[in-house]
Amino acid sequence: MKLKTVVFKGNKDELFAVAGKIREDVFLTEQGFSTEYDDIDKIAYHFVAYDSDMPIATARLYGDENPYHIGRVAVIREYRSKGIGAYVMKEAEKFAKEQGISSLVLSAQVRASAFYRKCGYNEYGDEYMDEFCPHIDMLKKL
Repeated sequence: MKLKTVVFKGNKDELFAVAGKIREDVFLTEQGFSTEYDDIDKIAYHFVAYDSDMPIATARLYGDENPYHIGRVAVIREYRSKGIGAYVMKEAEKFAKEQGISSLVLSAQVRASAFYRKCGYNEYGDEYMDEFCPHIDMLKKL
């Protein structure tokens, strides 16, 4: 694999359509969520990971003070279980550190919380429902 990551801000960049396609495929088509886009997309930094020229994963980062939020982490089906999710998380965390951000929070699907624990995040608070899916908040100090 030849991995690279592109970072851009907001949802006006033509690359947002690339990130959006990955998110729609994963969250809407595969997982059955009914909503994917929100006003946060306008202000967030978006990350798109590529294998050569093929977009394979995405995430977004946003906030106005520590901790910042990371979310909408999605990897296309063919690239799962190959370390790509961890790769895009590390890329977002590296970018966050460069911006002076010292901690990140995320809202994890409970079924994905083990992945985020491996990335160094710790659960806090109670589980809650987002649409039909149980979630838990998680935190990492950078």
